[in-house]
Amino acid sequence: MKLLYQTHSPYARKVLVVVHELGLAGAVEVIHHETSPTRRNAEVFAFNPLGKVPVLLCDDGLALFDSNVICDYLDNLHGRSTLIPADPKRRYRALQWQALAQGMADAGIAVRWEAERRPESLRWPAMRDGQLEKVIAACDYLEREMTTHDAVDIGAIALATTLSWIEFRNVCAFRVGRPRLSSWYDGFCTRPSMRATTLRGDTSD
Repeated sequence: MKLLYQTHSPYARKVLVVVHELGLAGAVEVIHHETSPTRRNAEVFAFNPLGKVPVLLCDDGLALFDSNVICDYLDNLHGRSTLIPADPKRRYRALQWQALAQGMADAGIAVRWEAERRPESLRWPAMRDGQLEKVIAACDYLEREMTTHDAVDIGAIALATTLSWIEFRNVCAFRVGRPRLSSWYDGFCTRPSMRATTLRGDTSD
């Protein structure tokens, strides 16, 4: 299998952490691709009409996107689910946390557009602040809820990789005033899957 990847994408990192957690690192070739709404990457567009990574090119010729679909595919590759629980209560908790993490990443990217990526004359401070409020509210929610979630599942992986990106891009100081969230995140970051997938690189628009 081949994974079209970007070294500074929270969505791509989530998939790569899943690859490592499932013991599939030796079966997946990781290929870095720079993508941006302002710069067309023809190789990525050839497999994903949205022009985004991650994209998983499967051995049978199937091309899968986005990160949620890829993670579900990988988790069921051998006929059993490991990271997406079968038990309904655990399953929907994990999927909800994955959705929360994706929303945090989406909002964080919007913050960066209005804070630094968009030409200064076109930036919209109210949009930046509104999106940042979503990230902060999500972190506050996690601080309240974190003690009830200690499993290694798709929700935990999504949250850890999103928080790593928020810290990497300095979107907000999520650790400040949130000892439970900080402690959980620090513990999760010691996992080999996280150590093997460190974020790096700059956005190229």
